[in-house]
Amino acid sequence: MKHSLYLLLLIITVFGCKTPEARTPVSVKSGSTIDASIERNKALNKKETEAIKAIINAQPENKYQTSGNGFWYYYNTKAEIETKVTPKFGDIVKYTYNVKSLKGQSIYTKEELKIQNYAMDQQELFSGLREGLKLMQAGETVTFIFPSHKAYGYYGDEDRIGTSVPIICEVSVHSITKKE
Repeated sequence: MKHSLYLLLLIITVFGCKTPEARTPVSVKSGSTIDASIERNKALNKKETEAIKAIINAQPENKYQTSGNGFWYYYNTKAEIETKVTPKFGDIVKYTYNVKSLKGQSIYTKEELKIQNYAMDQQELFSGLREGLKLMQAGETVTFIFPSHKAYGYYGDEDRIGTSVPIICEVSVHSITKKE
């Protein structure tokens, strides 16, 4: 009896310690949805870039620059003395801005948006504006053209800016308070 109990425990131990096996999927999905999404986004980006370049070409008096972050900008007012003091992580940037469509129609005015205080990289802000502020010094005004993926993207702002809408923003930095 004692031997059968040991034998039973040995059998349970051997078969009970089996490692779990991965289950195979019931159905296999192809990458066709992802591929279609990639193609749609490429086409949208190409269309937006063409529209933006048409605006830039129509304004030769403005010396547009291309950022390394995928948007275009020019200085309306450049700092008289280049201090090279641009905002870094945690600095407080006091600024105003407006938002327009590519056709120049006002979406949000500076008066509606009021003066903003932004803790650099510590608060929510659409990626284009966040990256644009990093290029600016106090006292400067810059006009940015953001493609939709650098602006409000696929969702818009759920108010006045729709799905995949590129925008123009005129931004003025009033002050930069360094983080202590």
